[in-house]
Amino acid sequence: MSKEMQELQKQWHSMVQSIHSNSNVVAFMNSRVGQYLDDHPFVALSLLMFIAVSAIPVAFFLIFVVTTAIMACISVIVMEGVVIAIGGIALLCVLCGLGALSLGVSGVLSVCYVVLSALVNYWYASRGQIRKQEVNGSFPQKSPSVLDLSANNGKNE
Repeated sequence: MSKEMQELQKQWHSMVQSIHSNSNVVAFMNSRVGQYLDDHPFVALSLLMFIAVSAIPVAFFLIFVVTTAIMACISVIVMEGVVIAIGGIALLCVLCGLGALSLGVSGVLSVCYVVLSALVNYWYASRGQIRKQEVNGSFPQKSPSVLDLSANNGKNE
């Protein structure tokens, strides 16, 4: 058992040596924070335990944030598509209704134009005949009806 422990101690010592010989570790240990942690091993151990224990919750939180952000982006895109589709359908319905309304209004206005123009033409034409007859000195007379003609024929005989 002691041979195995010595072998394990050698491996551990070589691993610690490789960590201490790393240039980043050497630079950190020469800094003020590294020197402070080297002088206060309890604070260093507490900080190491805090970092080790908080790694899992921080990782879960970051995974939650990333998945929430991705889902929010996807849902915004989907919701935007739905809103645009509903707005497009509503616009299409409104435009179709306005098209039908404009066809109806233009039909009514066309009929009104034709009727009014016919009435105005008839009114001006009849007025023009009255003026011509006034200028000629004769007033418009009623045309003799069939009954009047038969009465005149009876008188002439």
